[in-house]
Amino acid sequence: MKPIAVTQGDPAGIGPEIIAKAFRDELEITRGCFVVGDLATMRQASQSLAATGRPPVPVALIEFVEHAGNVPPHCVPVLQAIASPQGVVPGQVSAAAGRAAGDAVVWAARAALRGDVAAIVTAPLHKESLHAAGFAFPGHTELLQAEAAAHLNRPLGDVPVRMMLANDELRTVLVSIHMSLRDAIEAVHFDGVLQTLRITHAALKAALGKAPRIAVAGLNPHAGEGGLFGSEEREIIAPAIGAACAEGIDAHGPYAPDTVFMRARTGEFDAVIAMYHDQGLIPVKYLGVEQGVNVTLGLPLVRTSPDHGTAFDIAGKGVADPASLLAAIRMARALAQP
Repeated sequence: MKPIAVTQGDPAGIGPEIIAKAFRDELEITRGCFVVGDLATMRQASQSLAATGRPPVPVALIEFVEHAGNVPPHCVPVLQAIASPQGVVPGQVSAAAGRAAGDAVVWAARAALRGDVAAIVTAPLHKESLHAAGFAFPGHTELLQAEAAAHLNRPLGDVPVRMMLANDELRTVLVSIHMSLRDAIEAVHFDGVLQTLRITHAALKAALGKAPRIAVAGLNPHAGEGGLFGSEEREIIAPAIGAACAEGIDAHGPYAPDTVFMRARTGEFDAVIAMYHDQGLIPVKYLGVEQGVNVTLGLPLVRTSPDHGTAFDIAGKGVADPASLLAAIRMARALAQP
């Protein structure tokens, strides 16, 4: 299998630290991985771990992707794919940090689209820093969608993507991603729900080796209670489910949002379609951020990431937990297997 590219994330956040810890502590999981980022940033992260009583993690510069497997065990291979950011302060928003994080993702995405790497795992970036650097995207998902559309020479709308959050107990896929709650409600429409069901079905069928059983959450309390608390379920969501079933997709609902995630957790469903960002992410994160993985569905590449942000409040303190990053690497490797 080709190497897996791990983007360093925002250099002012915990991304470089959790990457260094992952290579230090989990040789088998990180075997065949390399970091897309800045050598000096990764060396600084390695040195910061020495303050916790552990020796610094060796960091080595590699010139080509193919050299990722040539470094000694527990050494972090770094491909200097970006300009070194200047003036970055741990825990602070800056355009320099946003530029470094965004450029690393762009490089990794293009490498994956060319087939040079098997998958990409993205450490957290800070959306405010990304915006300050001039990137016109609210996050990883939208940036990767734009790169994929450009590579395929298609309009952005012809490369629909969805965010899936998953752990060992629950998978949830979002109809809308990064937008205000008011806009997210307006984004619940027949085509969007049906498209989400199609993308989820195709992705999980490939991953699971069988047709997934998919539950669909309602938008309103009690899934609208027959129209008493809103008409979206009756007028939009249920017809989309019916259309999906007519295509052979094993879809069910709409179900009350306050109970459907528990039903999926007990094994009744393989995934839940959530109508908006927090409806889907809160249940997964409540079960444990340390094991959650973000997977982008619909891309012509494999991309996963940890289920947490840059954690500016603990950046540079050496206390960040790499568990979710390790889970993301495991997931990426599994999805990229031929």
